[in-house]
Amino acid sequence: MSSIAEKIIKPKLGVLELAKQLGNVSKACNVMGYSRDSFYRFKQLYENGGEEALQEISRKKPNIQNRVPDYIEEAVTNLAIENPALGQVRASHELSQRGIMISASGVRSIWLRNDLETLKKRLKALEAKVAQDGILLTEEQLKMLEKAKLEKEAHGEIETEHPGYLGSQDTYFVGTMKGVGRIYQQTFIDTYSRIAFAQLYTEKTAITSAHALNEKVLPWFQEHDRYRILRSS
Repeated sequence: MSSIAEKIIKPKLGVLELAKQLGNVSKACNVMGYSRDSFYRFKQLYENGGEEALQEISRKKPNIQNRVPDYIEEAVTNLAIENPALGQVRASHELSQRGIMISASGVRSIWLRNDLETLKKRLKALEAKVAQDGILLTEEQLKMLEKAKLEKEAHGEIETEHPGYLGSQDTYFVGTMKGVGRIYQQTFIDTYSRIAFAQLYTEKTAITSAHALNEKVLPWFQEHDRYRILRSS
């Protein structure tokens, strides 16, 4: 590959890799100076054709006419947060009632650019706006957020705010050792950071469970200034 081709491809590979490391497409795009639609275009090209496909796209001029005006994009994203339950068809219809004409596929494209394409992501954006701007939620928004929270808990998903906030502890039978008897493992996992602790015992009792916490877990969180465990399950 020539040095010119390498210079063309390197930034595009960089934004893809940065997004993977940060786990956040928006932040990666801001750092690298790309839009979200460019990111997803690079991602699709790279997955389908590798580095050669990224080199080829650089020879083409972007079609700016395909991008909707800023006021339409803002209206679509605002509606997604205002009423996360609306699908792309209903959102398109609602916007037309407000004098903003955009197709359902256009709504979908804007959602993809702004990481709002699923109900889960739109609800997350609503929660972020509440935390940032302190807006008052409508009754419908409150119901949706509460429903989403219950569904998460039903599927074993729990909101964890920081390391040491919530831990999961359980006892596992390891096996039998000659001359010792049955061996059990007390295991604790921090649900935010997924740091795990394990200790072996010859008994399966509440005493050994508490001992594992006091002997291993709590001292570690105290040492690292993360002693904030509120409850464990």
